[in-house]
Amino acid sequence: MDHWKVAYAEHNACKNLDFFTIEQIENAGLRIIPASVPGELQLDMMRQGIIDDLFYSDNALTAQRLENLHAWYYTRFDTKKDMHLKFYGIDTVADIYLNGKMVKSVSNMFLEYEIFEPLKEKDNELIVHIKPVCIEARKFELPASCISLAAYNYPAFYMRKAAHSYGWDIMPRIVTSGIWKPVELVKTKKNQIKNVFLSTSLIDGTDAALTFCITTEVEGDFIQDYSVRVTGVCEDSRFEVEKTLYHTDYRFELFVENCKLWFPRFKGKPNLYRVKAELLFRGEPVDSYEFRSGIRTVRLERTDVAGINGEFCFYINGVKTFITGTNWVPLDAFHSRDEQRMEKALKLLYESGCNMVRCWGGNVYERRELFDFCDENGIMVWQDFAMGCAIYPFDTTFAQKMLEEAEFIIKRYRNHPSLVLWAGDNECDMAIAEWSNVKLNPDTNWITRKVLKHALALHDWSRPYLPSSPYISGTAFKLGKRPSEEHLWGPRDYFKSNYYRNSECHFASETGYHGCNSPQSMEKFLKKTWPFFDDSGAVRKELLVHATAMETVEDAPYTYRIRLMYDQVKTMFLKEPENLNDFAKMSQISQAEADKFLIEHFRIQKWRKTGLIWWNLIDGWPQFSDAVVDYYFEKKLAFHFIKRAQNPVLLMFDEPDGANLPLYAANDYLDDKEVSFRITNITEGQLVLEGRVNVRANSTQKVTDILWKDQLFYLIEFTVDGKTYKNHYYTGLLNISFENYLRDLKKSGLDDFTF
Repeated sequence: MDHWKVAYAEHNACKNLDFFTIEQIENAGLRIIPASVPGELQLDMMRQGIIDDLFYSDNALTAQRLENLHAWYYTRFDTKKDMHLKFYGIDTVADIYLNGKMVKSVSNMFLEYEIFEPLKEKDNELIVHIKPVCIEARKFELPASCISLAAYNYPAFYMRKAAHSYGWDIMPRIVTSGIWKPVELVKTKKNQIKNVFLSTSLIDGTDAALTFCITTEVEGDFIQDYSVRVTGVCEDSRFEVEKTLYHTDYRFELFVENCKLWFPRFKGKPNLYRVKAELLFRGEPVDSYEFRSGIRTVRLERTDVAGINGEFCFYINGVKTFITGTNWVPLDAFHSRDEQRMEKALKLLYESGCNMVRCWGGNVYERRELFDFCDENGIMVWQDFAMGCAIYPFDTTFAQKMLEEAEFIIKRYRNHPSLVLWAGDNECDMAIAEWSNVKLNPDTNWITRKVLKHALALHDWSRPYLPSSPYISGTAFKLGKRPSEEHLWGPRDYFKSNYYRNSECHFASETGYHGCNSPQSMEKFLKKTWPFFDDSGAVRKELLVHATAMETVEDAPYTYRIRLMYDQVKTMFLKEPENLNDFAKMSQISQAEADKFLIEHFRIQKWRKTGLIWWNLIDGWPQFSDAVVDYYFEKKLAFHFIKRAQNPVLLMFDEPDGANLPLYAANDYLDDKEVSFRITNITEGQLVLEGRVNVRANSTQKVTDILWKDQLFYLIEFTVDGKTYKNHYYTGLLNISFENYLRDLKKSGLDDFTF
């Protein structure tokens, strides 16, 4: 569907106007410009030169003056018989008009909508009136219990739109509006498969029991004239079952002998079955649905609190699985551009060595391409429902919105074997229990304890559910104990401080450290890159905006982040940077060493620690952040350090134990590995140690000790399965010489700066 246009006007100028036809719009004296669908109004305005690039300098602040705009997207189209309209995503509150008639009102950017009104063969008129979501939000009076991460996010509570759009510490306040996913004409079927669900009930040796659920829609009076045939093929494994229907919904068991199991990365092959479900009428196919699925079980063993007997561990096919993962945040502030960034981002996800990705609750629900990629490559997915960092309204209005959304999203993703966990939200339990003066028991949140849990019980019982991340149960709240899974942010000080070294949690689903962009990236979004501070010592305005402050007054939320990054550099190095190039390298070294330390710290303590999901892979706009790849796909040094630290077989040093520096070996494979190694003191040019070690399957073990000495750069080279890898360890990392560190990094061959 081509040739879209958009008309727009400010709310007070048009709030009493209603347009049913394109002629009315074009005669109303509104500003009209060409529109892109998929797209957003702000992008269309930028293309026409009406507003400046919102990603450059401090221009993002001007986006707040666009939040009162109504937009009328419209087009004319022809069609064939038995077709109907399908909207894959509208952002966010809108009325849809077809041929002079209002046919649907929508209010959730995450849902798909189908319009079954009759179409003409020629000259159909389609209008989508998108209303300003921040003004629409005023129609809902918030309960007094509602609190948010920052004042910017209060319009988000009843508006089912990506929470980051209103402003976040990692994203700008650009409250988008538009038709952000395609609009298509699709064939209207009288007999169809509406949805299917194939889950693993039991694995017994090489055999498996599966449960198949199907929902159909048929035109015939006698349902017994219809049957369902299900086939699945993976290499030489095959199953086929045909069942007569006695209702439009049916559920039955099927059994697979000598099945091929889906395993996560480093634990085995991610085998996928090509599954075809066919709806038959008197033996002849009338509709089919094809998808890929995997045979596997998933279990999460967890305790409410951390401690000696605490636990938070994933078991896939009964196998204990240590997690090395990353958080997946918005690919772009304008989600119509997500698709064009997806392929590169997925390659980075794989290259970094992750076996899990956590889809963060402040984002949109990601495209199927991510899940397909993870299915194919054995990367497990942790999926948050789209809520974050707030106490949402615990009322029936919001509950109904979340139930409708959850049922759609569950059915959309549930056939993917890579999906191993549903989580109710991001940090909402923390908001309830810790962020307000009231400090309620998080179990009062019946949206996550009942509504979402109920939706999953109805539509996907096959994988574990965590009501929040971190999940603070009623027991943990009453005891005042820390949960077994945490987000390790804390003071954001020296990354080897007591807070990070002595954290009680068994699993960290968020933690990270700031790292500056490369100078060539900064030049793309800043008028002036250096120095960071003005003559009064204040952080310059445009840097604050990219940090990401939504206002530049003193003490506004997120204005601290530039100074935080600068202080982290000062903590590590003896002298302050004299130019941008040195600062960027110092900051990237600080971030890289921090992320490496946190990953290795958890791997050394396997199985008391069971996984770490670092924050985060890539930026969704140009900014200073914890991401290890910037918006322009430039890798920071941390990306390379993480890639080495997440190698499935790894030799690494722990922190000193008195005068000794302990060497450990980790092996995430399910078979023992013979490893030869060589350790060189790069700083003093000496071979320290070489040898061989048999590293037991799925374990971490101590190898030996060497004597500790401050501020030495050790290069660890090790060979496994005929391939040689590198790692390193720098002793001290407090008040070190930048020049010495850089010299040793280059000598070791690990100087991976992109500038």
